[in-house]
Amino acid sequence: MSNSLPAVSLVLGGAASGKTAFAESLVRATGRDCVYIATAEAHDDEMRAKIDAHREARGAGWSTLEVPLDLGRALAAIGGDQAVLVDCATLWLSNHMLANSDLAEAEAGLMAGLALSAAPVVIVTNEVGQSVVPDTSLGRRFQTAQGRLNQKLAARADLVVQVIAGLPRTLKGECP
Repeated sequence: MSNSLPAVSLVLGGAASGKTAFAESLVRATGRDCVYIATAEAHDDEMRAKIDAHREARGAGWSTLEVPLDLGRALAAIGGDQAVLVDCATLWLSNHMLANSDLAEAEAGLMAGLALSAAPVVIVTNEVGQSVVPDTSLGRRFQTAQGRLNQKLAARADLVVQVIAGLPRTLKGECP
């Protein structure tokens, strides 16, 4: 028996809130082939260890694509017999900001990819609006850009779930 996911779902929460584990459970429950699109780049030992821990926690049965920047193109290429987890929009945005990308163009590409994806897509993102205002210009620009991206993704998504301390709370739509 498989659960049906809407075309786009958004799972958001703070750091270490349990959002990735919840998103993985949504994708697994579809009964489809599971695709994990990883946006993180391992620039240091700590990040490599975190990536390895995530990979080990999700276990076998996942195909992994490493897509730090061109997420829209990757989503458009996914087959309809699959279900996709994007982990995460926050690191994807960070990658673009560090690369001095045109954020409007990058976001447009992401939205186009979501529209073209034949598979249901679950996107994990961090909620950064409930934290303190960063003390650096880059931090403030990032917080503003992340808030705007989250709003765009939430508007596009049919299902939006906030995860706090491992507990999901549906904000929009119905969880399968």
